[in-house]
Amino acid sequence: MRYNLLVILGPTASGKTRLGVELARILDGEVISADSRQVYRGMDIGTGKDLAEYGNVPYHLIDIVDPGHEFNVFEFQRRFLEAFADIQSRGRLPVMVGGTGMYLEAVLKGYRLVEVPENHVLREKLAGLPLEELAERLKRFNPRLHNTTDLLERDRLVRAIEIAEFEKGDEPEPFPEIAPAVFGIRWERSALRRRITDRLKERLDQGLIQEVERLHRSGVPYETLEFYGLEYRFVAKFLKGELNRNDMFQKLNGSIHDFAKRQETWFRRMERHGTVIHWVDGAGNPLNQALQTWKRLTGKDAADGWG
Repeated sequence: MRYNLLVILGPTASGKTRLGVELARILDGEVISADSRQVYRGMDIGTGKDLAEYGNVPYHLIDIVDPGHEFNVFEFQRRFLEAFADIQSRGRLPVMVGGTGMYLEAVLKGYRLVEVPENHVLREKLAGLPLEELAERLKRFNPRLHNTTDLLERDRLVRAIEIAEFEKGDEPEPFPEIAPAVFGIRWERSALRRRITDRLKERLDQGLIQEVERLHRSGVPYETLEFYGLEYRFVAKFLKGELNRNDMFQKLNGSIHDFAKRQETWFRRMERHGTVIHWVDGAGNPLNQALQTWKRLTGKDAADGWG
């Protein structure tokens, strides 16, 4: 099989960025970030961009929008496909690196994601209709409707009809053929917990609190910052005086541990649904393990490149 995408995934603090960059350097690749927060400019320490690790390896989908921009999985998929085509056109290997499960699956499963705008004319027509009539209208679009919760709330029901109306007249664009080789980096649970705690201490020493202060001074409200991930949420609470520093550290540390467990659960679910993940041991030599697996999958040594 000729693979045209290399994927490196793993929970937070697992070392996936370093592994992805090293593989991209060896296999003549370029990194495409699949991280929902690294897209934002000026949010460097809290999102763990670690740009110094890249050296001369080109990267994409990092520092592409300003805080306040509502970046989502629709825009990620569109921008990923643009970067994927660009990298391929230059004869290089796209290397997707990240831990945001929804972003990873938007590519690996080839979901056809369409960002549906609000249809104000349609909403006015639906405004006076009873719930039962709206439900019947939606069922006509999709007689085998599985998500019955859409039938119970008026706002969800109207939105579902709006999406169905939009897609009725929308010709789907073909999704490019993607043949991914997916690698995951894993750690024994206690070791990962230590890495998470050590990295949080390091980020605080590097100026995480000052980064959040600077973002707030630049005009980003604390309330907005709280939506940009755990680090920004808890540091914002500290800066507002809602938490002392020790409580901020303890609550943030515990929340990141819980987040890592949720990421691992998502990756296991991906496997159950058919995604083949080749796991490497973070505590061993993950680069060598990945290269050996790559050779087994492709029949090529690293020196042979990827094409």
